[in-house]
Amino acid sequence: MNEFVLIFRRDYTLKEVQPTGEAQSTLRKHWQDWFLSLAALNKLTRPVQRWDMQGVVLNQDETVTDGPYLESNSSVIGLIFISAHDYREAEEIAKNAPILEVDGTVEIRMLT
Repeated sequence: MNEFVLIFRRDYTLKEVQPTGEAQSTLRKHWQDWFLSLAALNKLTRPVQRWDMQGVVLNQDETVTDGPYLESNSSVIGLIFISAHDYREAEEIAKNAPILEVDGTVEIRMLT
């Protein structure tokens, strides 16, 4: 088994793509259910942790930018560590990530 990190990214700067009310509640439930299913399969290698949505970015010229955004305005909103045999299995796990329901992305990296 190998350990992978799944990095969830999403653009939180555009109001028109933000889930509201009931949609946000439903999405939160999907995340909880997905994490529970991964835990039941012993796929989580570390506990799921929360972090704030503020953050800053330290730039190459040592200036600090408010907000955890890249040039594309895509923000890392979370990450989890999983076990999988290979990238193919990690991709299959990532395909069910609720971030994909709201036009987000999942970056998959194997830890070495």
